Amino acid sequence: MRQLSIDIQEQEQARDELTQGLDIHNGIAIPPQMSRPGQDGYRTPTVHDYEWERDQTVHDGHSASDEQRPNNKATATTPPPSAGLFSRRLPLASLSRIDLRLERLHWRERIRHYTWTFFTMTMATGGIANVLYTVPFRFRGLDTIGVVFFLFNMFLFIINVSMISLRFYTFPETFRASYMHPSERLFLPASVVSFGTVLINISQYGLPKAGPWLGRAVVVLFWIDAALAILASSGIYLLMWSTKSFTVENMTPIWIFPIYPLLIIGPHAAVLCKTLSPATSLDIIIGGFTLQGVGFLVAFMIYASFIYRLMTQKLPHPSARPGMFVSVGPSGFTVAGVLGMADAIARNVPQDFMSDGPLAALIFKVVANWTCLWIWGLAMWFFFVSVGAHWTCFASSSSSFRAREDGHFAFGMTWFSFVFPNTALVTATFAVGKAFGSTAIQVVGCVMTGVLVLAWFVVFGLMVRAIGRKQILWPQKGEDRDEGGFKAPEKSERRHTLSKLTSNALESIRSNDR
Repeated sequence: MRQLSIDIQEQEQARDELTQGLDIHNGIAIPPQMSRPGQDGYRTPTVHDYEWERDQTVHDGHSASDEQRPNNKATATTPPPSAGLFSRRLPLASLSRIDLRLERLHWRERIRHYTWTFFTMTMATGGIANVLYTVPFRFRGLDTIGVVFFLFNMFLFIINVSMISLRFYTFPETFRASYMHPSERLFLPASVVSFGTVLINISQYGLPKAGPWLGRAVVVLFWIDAALAILASSGIYLLMWSTKSFTVENMTPIWIFPIYPLLIIGPHAAVLCKTLSPATSLDIIIGGFTLQGVGFLVAFMIYASFIYRLMTQKLPHPSARPGMFVSVGPSGFTVAGVLGMADAIARNVPQDFMSDGPLAALIFKVVANWTCLWIWGLAMWFFFVSVGAHWTCFASSSSSFRAREDGHFAFGMTWFSFVFPNTALVTATFAVGKAFGSTAIQVVGCVMTGVLVLAWFVVFGLMVRAIGRKQILWPQKGEDRDEGGFKAPEKSERRHTLSKLTSNALESIRSNDR
């Protein structure tokens, strides 16, 4: 028993020595210089690494005699600090096989990187269905196209909920990491926004064709959505302010994203108040108008920080510029929501509302129309600034193309910012055109709708391509990557993998020594 205890201690000590400085990837111990850029622990190879690998290759291949090798320690090549058992056992000629293994991940490993940002996909898809519903110039088949987007969005929403639940079930440590990570937690409210867009689509495409039961259900779901929006927006901001200090230099419009759940409450209320009973609709209008105002005012204050950041630090890095379109959403959703509620308030207020119901409704509508005209102009201004900021990113020169391929402007799930915030601008354009009876503005909105649908197909196709090219759902490629001092949690089975690896390594060494 004593001898067994000594052997176990020696094995544990050898395991720690052999795996020190190594990255464990799919059960393989990989020195940092053999990793690929972007993987955990990657270190740029040095001349010392290559010289040592060359000498080890010569030694293993017996291409030089023992007399030709240096015998004194001063001239012998010593292994670099990161070299371990793996480098000793595999010569340089085996690196191609190592790279091949590193290019393959089990599906469980890829699910580990299924982050909250994938809900931006359902936000964009539901937003397209919303835009198609509000197009003023209808044609046969338009409703069918909208229903297809609506049903496809529900399918994607179920996929997102299932996949992220599977991620947290398979890797429980990633749940806490998802709301502690400085970038990923900003997108946690995307799940609430996706839920809200699904409810909006249900109210648009389902209420006219369903029975009274759906009308009662959507009212309950509206208030549930409002409660979730308050909890998500305030909770994420409180968590951010409690755990990390932010600087204006690193500011992006993504800081606005946690307030987005509140920004779609107004458009949701505008849809419901046109079909429900007046008594129920008035409560929804008051609640929707209040929460929409809170969301817009918070976003407006963050606007100031964003403008200051642009004035002092220039444009964000190209990989972060798609997030600039997030600044379009708050103004767009506010215009669409407020004008929609103002258009329907006359049928929902009682005669004695504020002493004179019809007069109060008329004043509300006039003030809303002219105020929203300003806010719509603000949304258009941010849209043009965001488009202009991407001009250099989409340059057709070969150097820019190579930069995009090397990750300078690589695809990320934030690319759905090209779609979802701009759905708010399009619906706001239709609302302004209707409020002022301008056919020209509505035609502009129709043109923007066509471009937006095309953009959705392009971004969705690039997402599928990026999954195949390992640009997303891959270690250190998504919003869960190591950054700002935050390190991804280690796998629960890591110690088991190390023990198994070390046992096999020791057995191999003993066999070779014999």
